[in-house]
Amino acid sequence: MSAQLNGKRVAFLVTDGFEQVELTGPREALEKNGAVVDILCDKEGTVRGWNHDQPADAFAVDATFDSAQFDLYDAIVLPGGVQNSDTIRLIPGAQQLVKSHNSANKPLAVICHGAWLLVSTGLAKGKRMTSYKTLQDDIRNAGGTWVDEEVVVDGNLITSRKPDDIPAFNEQLIRALAS
Repeated sequence: MSAQLNGKRVAFLVTDGFEQVELTGPREALEKNGAVVDILCDKEGTVRGWNHDQPADAFAVDATFDSAQFDLYDAIVLPGGVQNSDTIRLIPGAQQLVKSHNSANKPLAVICHGAWLLVSTGLAKGKRMTSYKTLQDDIRNAGGTWVDEEVVVDGNLITSRKPDDIPAFNEQLIRALAS
């Protein structure tokens, strides 16, 4: 295990239906590099991942959106998954965590459909970013610049398109946390 992220804490914000590999891939890379990872959700107990359109594993929830203290976290990760992303974008607690984190200029890392939360909170405006291709109109209509690249860094925002891009996404997230 590398110790380059020792002392760093990362929150994954999810609801039922998140794309499982978009949590497990980055979580594994972060933990391998010494970070502590928490799963935050709109409910206590467990949250269920999905593999595309099929239910997958359940994961223990560490804190709810409303009970989490944003200042504990050095970065926030927003996995995608259509069901998760369509739900989380309207949850006030998740919106507040993301806005507060962004205001503190801490890394905000977003995969695939996770960008919908940025659209709904106004955080896509003025940003150069990527996402799953079906969100490009939403991002442009929200005032962002959508590009088709595997990973895009614009200030504290790190975005990627899809699960195939996770290795490049992980590299940029770890780089941002280590600096």
